[in-house]
Amino acid sequence: MKDRFFQHINKFMAFDKDDFTEALSYFQYKEVDKKEMLMEAASVCRQCFFVLKGCLHMYFINDKGVEKNIQFAIENWWMSDYLAYQHQQKTGFYIQAAEASELLCLDYDKQNQLLTAFPQLESYFRQVYQIAYGASIMRVKYQFDYSKEEIFFSFSEQFPEFVQRVPQYMIATYLGLTPEYVSELRKKKRS
Repeated sequence: MKDRFFQHINKFMAFDKDDFTEALSYFQYKEVDKKEMLMEAASVCRQCFFVLKGCLHMYFINDKGVEKNIQFAIENWWMSDYLAYQHQQKTGFYIQAAEASELLCLDYDKQNQLLTAFPQLESYFRQVYQIAYGASIMRVKYQFDYSKEEIFFSFSEQFPEFVQRVPQYMIATYLGLTPEYVSELRKKKRS
């Protein structure tokens, strides 16, 4: 599994295998069960998570008590409340395993030590964060530009793995739709 992480890093930069082995000592390997909580609202965000296998979701609970999904992470994706992580502040979000998952966890202090020991990884993390930020901007654009139906079908085409792996209610809240409407759209797509 950790070879997958090595390959992922090397998509962004050349990283020596021996250095990688040493760099792994800064991470904690963790297996989590489906529905296991990794981060809870009102706690200080101390970690970010790299998904080796499985799926995570990030959400908040609105003032009506409804869960609103804002992000998913599958294999080779990172997840955290990066603003709270960067400032070591309390988060307003929850991170939970949507599937049984295998993760690499990186504590804030360990990340700083890692980047001191391997400054070339700054480039890797910068590129990963830039891609994540760009994806967030595109999601906002879709919310303003697309109809509800277009949002669902675009998401389904771009990320078919989520539609097949993630429960329908999570996808619905992520897209700003109701589970019933997503069910109607899925039926429409099949016919």
